[in-house]
Amino acid sequence: MNEQQSQANKKLALKLVWIIVGALLFAFALVPLYDVICSVTGLNGKTSNIAQTAGKQKVDTSREVTVQFVSAVMPGLGWNFYPMQTSVKVHPGQVTVVMFEAKNTTSEVVAGQAIPSVTPGKASAHLKKIECFCFVRQSLNPGQVKQLPLRFFISADLPPDVNELTLSYSFFPATDDAN
Repeated sequence: MNEQQSQANKKLALKLVWIIVGALLFAFALVPLYDVICSVTGLNGKTSNIAQTAGKQKVDTSREVTVQFVSAVMPGLGWNFYPMQTSVKVHPGQVTVVMFEAKNTTSEVVAGQAIPSVTPGKASAHLKKIECFCFVRQSLNPGQVKQLPLRFFISADLPPDVNELTLSYSFFPATDDAN
């Protein structure tokens, strides 16, 4: 009977180890899986970081959409960052350029990476960025001021009930050792 109890305990311990290993693997896979789901569906306002081209996009002059711009700098970056225009009115399909300005307020070289977000979430799949400072890491020398362009268009298949959207950029510190 003691041998049976010992075998049962070993089986239980092995099952518990497999459950822990499975939970750890699931936890590590959750973040990339969430990013993929958000990029594909536009969930949580996450936009794609892939350059888009207007191609043969037709401009819908019968409709106007207001695009507002919001910016934030996360603690530890030491930058001032803001849009040169707080909003623009665009026709779907019309390529528009908006400038942002970043200034390093520290006495050392500082690098940052911008993360975009679009509200409402259902509009994020329709905001197509052709050129964006968010595609690459930005580095500023001490006191340097840099103009950062954003070239984009809103696809003509934007739902008709969306007349206004907000594009928000948050700049986070980027380190040299991050790969």
